[in-house]
Amino acid sequence: MATLQQTILSEVSLSGVGVHTGNQTVMTFKPAPAGSGIRFVRVDLPGRPEVPALIGNVVETARGTTIGVAVDGQMVKVHTVEHVLASVAALEIDNVRIELDNNEPPIGDGSALPFFTKLQQAGLVELDAPRKFFALPQVVSVADGSIQLVANPNDCLRISFTIDFNHQVLKSQYASFEIGRETFEKELAASRTFCLARDVEQLRAQGLIKGGSLATAVVIGEQGIENKEPLRFPDEFVRHKILDLLGDLTLLGMPLKAHVISIKSGHRSNVKLVQEIKKVYDDIERQKQGPVFDINAISQIMPHRYPFLLVDRILELEEGKRVVGIKNVTVNEPFFQGHFPGRPVFPGVLIIEALAQTGGFMILHSIENREQTLLFFAAIDKVRFRKPVVPGDQLRFELTMMSFKRGICKMDGKAYVDGQLVCEAELTAAMVNR
Repeated sequence: MATLQQTILSEVSLSGVGVHTGNQTVMTFKPAPAGSGIRFVRVDLPGRPEVPALIGNVVETARGTTIGVAVDGQMVKVHTVEHVLASVAALEIDNVRIELDNNEPPIGDGSALPFFTKLQQAGLVELDAPRKFFALPQVVSVADGSIQLVANPNDCLRISFTIDFNHQVLKSQYASFEIGRETFEKELAASRTFCLARDVEQLRAQGLIKGGSLATAVVIGEQGIENKEPLRFPDEFVRHKILDLLGDLTLLGMPLKAHVISIKSGHRSNVKLVQEIKKVYDDIERQKQGPVFDINAISQIMPHRYPFLLVDRILELEEGKRVVGIKNVTVNEPFFQGHFPGRPVFPGVLIIEALAQTGGFMILHSIENREQTLLFFAAIDKVRFRKPVVPGDQLRFELTMMSFKRGICKMDGKAYVDGQLVCEAELTAAMVNR
């Protein structure tokens, strides 16, 4: 494995239709600096919005993994990113800019080979920055009925996969590969996406596979394969599932060292596993940040009390720069009696208040005469609510100091639930003498 970060040496392009949207797209891979990661760029939209390939940006998992970010109240999406990401990961590319003039990469022949080949043509170059790996320290698993995914600590990335369909042609298959450039090129890259012929009409009715055909996927009928081209591997189907899982694992944002074992998983469960792995990583990183402030420590800093203290714990604190806090939302909150009966929704204004309190902790913690100081709202700008918050959710508040002059502080605040952005705002507060 490379020890320094890598990007591509020169830009390369390819074009074609997207398998689900049917849209014609030109996609261009471009070099990117160290630390920038993998970013999709929608050059067809005003401002050329960027969508980082990160687990927190996953918005859909129906027959493919779709990522997106909210821009000016609109969701900017890139559909079906898994084949591209698998190729990038297999070549150990850490930083690349992927520009598209539409919302879905070309499907090509249904495999990752077109992307892998183009990236090989571009060449690789090392960057002056160390490569960051995540060596999984513990077992992580998810399960949903017969679907099971387990990630075990390992000294490299290995994926073992079992598929088992109730179909007379497509039955049980198993394969296991240690993921590396040569293995991917010889054993996985050419494996094509597939579907059952009996599911085609249902998928079309759902608005999917608009660009699908026998040239872009293997179609499995009741009597055999409907494509003229024979299978590229006897177990091509399970190999493609390994390819898909590799693409989804790339959304962790760094190379993973683990043995991932899957039984019948799809994109939805793959994403859940990556979310769980990300939680383990975040917990480890939080421990490096220093002490966690519990509710007792918060109460010593903040003047708020029941029922208006809306922060349960501070997870990270960089004095005067950044703070991360959480609130656990339970049905016992008093406002749920009236907001709304039979449909409890956490009030948006209180999400803003909780963001402000989290930011207020950062400010008050850094000053000596905090007992004599109060913080009042001076302005709330660029507020956006993305998704309802309900009992059982855990709100994660992340605030960054934008400016702090003459007792007036401005902060950029974002609230997340399970990695999904639910609210954002710019908050301005004024310090006053109690």
